[in-house]
Amino acid sequence: MDSSVTAPLYRDITDFAHDMPSWVQHLAEIWTELGLLVFGVLFITGWWRARNQDDRALALAVLAPVATAFGYVASEVLKSMVNEERPCRSVAGAAASLVTCPPAGDWSFPSNHSAIAGAAAVALAIARPRLAWLTVPMALLMAFSRVFVGVHYPHDVAVGLVLGSVVSAVVVVVLRRPAQSLARTVRSSGAPVAAWASGPGAVPPRRSRRRGKRH
Repeated sequence: MDSSVTAPLYRDITDFAHDMPSWVQHLAEIWTELGLLVFGVLFITGWWRARNQDDRALALAVLAPVATAFGYVASEVLKSMVNEERPCRSVAGAAASLVTCPPAGDWSFPSNHSAIAGAAAVALAIARPRLAWLTVPMALLMAFSRVFVGVHYPHDVAVGLVLGSVVSAVVVVVLRRPAQSLARTVRSSGAPVAAWASGPGAVPPRRSRRRGKRH
């Protein structure tokens, strides 16, 4: 992979990172890993919320982490095929990375963090469209933080975001109907564990009874 195209931008971003106050640097160091935990919390809360919704909502909530896992696997496969050295070791004249540079053999392209973030953002947005205002900026910020702390080139995170997003969307589209059918089956099984995991589903609205008028 020819990294010379984005190496100058990498230098600019890492120089910018070193010019930032120490609290901003520490925040970026924390967010580059903490963002994954936040997505995990959103998966759990989304599933718990979907337990009281229809089969489609439950299927999409369960598919969100599954689609994200597919996005990660696709990124890992591509990473094993493209042996790109980390910029924190290979870019001459660049500022030192804010975090420890990954060991040799832990290749740079694409960014697994960015692929996971992109996949999670898209899957969660499909399951709960109103969350897009939160998940998309989170994914973009996480991707940028990987360059900011000095462990990835800009093209690493850009490709990671796109790859994770596309794979995630395709997985959700392909598996939505089977997952919805499975959710319906699990809910009707009557098993205690299945009933707890899938929830009661959407409660049908009560119909108001109108009393007939007396003449």
